[in-house]
Amino acid sequence: MKRICHLKVRGFILAAAFFAGVGFGTSASAQQVQRSYLIDLNSKTATDIGTLGGTGALDSSDARGINDAGQVVGTFLGPATGTEHAFITGPDGMGMRDIGTLDGRTTRAFGINEAGQVVGSSVLLEGFEGHPHAFITGPNGMGMRDLGTLGSCCISHARGINDAGQVVGTADMDRSPYLPFITGPDGTAMRRLGAFVGDYGGVASSINNVGQVAGTFVTAEGLSHAFITGPGDTAPRDLGTFGGTGSDDYSEATGINDAGQVVGWAATSGGALHAFITGPDGMGMRDLGTFGGTSSGAYGINDAGQVVGYSDTAGGGRHAFITGPNGTGMIDLNSLVDVPGGLVLEQANGINDAGQVIAVANIPEPEIYALFLAGLGLVGFMARRKKTRAAPASV
Repeated sequence: MKRICHLKVRGFILAAAFFAGVGFGTSASAQQVQRSYLIDLNSKTATDIGTLGGTGALDSSDARGINDAGQVVGTFLGPATGTEHAFITGPDGMGMRDIGTLDGRTTRAFGINEAGQVVGSSVLLEGFEGHPHAFITGPNGMGMRDLGTLGSCCISHARGINDAGQVVGTADMDRSPYLPFITGPDGTAMRRLGAFVGDYGGVASSINNVGQVAGTFVTAEGLSHAFITGPGDTAPRDLGTFGGTGSDDYSEATGINDAGQVVGWAATSGGALHAFITGPDGMGMRDLGTFGGTSSGAYGINDAGQVVGYSDTAGGGRHAFITGPNGTGMIDLNSLVDVPGGLVLEQANGINDAGQVIAVANIPEPEIYALFLAGLGLVGFMARRKKTRAAPASV
């Protein structure tokens, strides 16, 4: 599973552009398998979104976005080479489909709107060889289009999209620092988002249907802070931190709902990184806490203000969480649903207004997992055998 790399240096944006595209935290050589699940909070079920034919360590997927119909987007590892490809599903996470590439090998998807338009980045092999460009698709993930960059060169990543098709992300401007961008409806006319003090770069992570954008910018001191804009790319505002100082003066915004509630993570006075939620229009950052561990981070929010993300536990593990409306009461997602195979949901990446969550779990190395499943089978067999012996004779 992807681990959060909280970057606190002036070079944040260069790294962030690539961090934004990282889907899998472990390489195929490490034999780590990551699977994505659609969690339905109404039926208390967990559905494996699946992959497209990978085996062993390549049988991995990373879900990143979900709309209210339950269409899910993300990245899977191609069965032949392990190359990352973007996927979209049908409603309720069913029927995964490869959405293709611009003209290269690697594609990653991060956002989807209610029409099923998908955004992400795709590495080009011609012209800007090896450089990723942001893309948008038509409805239901059909027809990928290059969004270009802010200048004549070279890189862009799309991170979020609203129902009008406005896309946000980060792009370089002729080898300048990576700058946050926004487009017009249907991904037209990419332009720089706002003006930030010092112009040291930034990434726009999410946009709501009012046109408010949330993301992260670099200050003149080289510190990364979360921001929100007003509707229509107006008046960007620094959201601050939980009291972090020096190199721990850090925050990052990852999501926003239609009320302008922003989520992400921020440094505390002790240097720990905690998930946060704000009130409407980005006012009043509030610490969501942890499950007793050091850090937590929020990745998604719906219009009711339910937040999802991850938290370290007191025992040193990492569990996915969900909150109630307006970020109240952090709950372990694993306590609400049983994942097949006894796996642990480690991080939740998105939530819709229909009560569906996308989350990821790591599967142990295939050999270990096979033994694990065999062990479960043996335990089940012994339990059934004991129950049969203890049961009264039928009449």
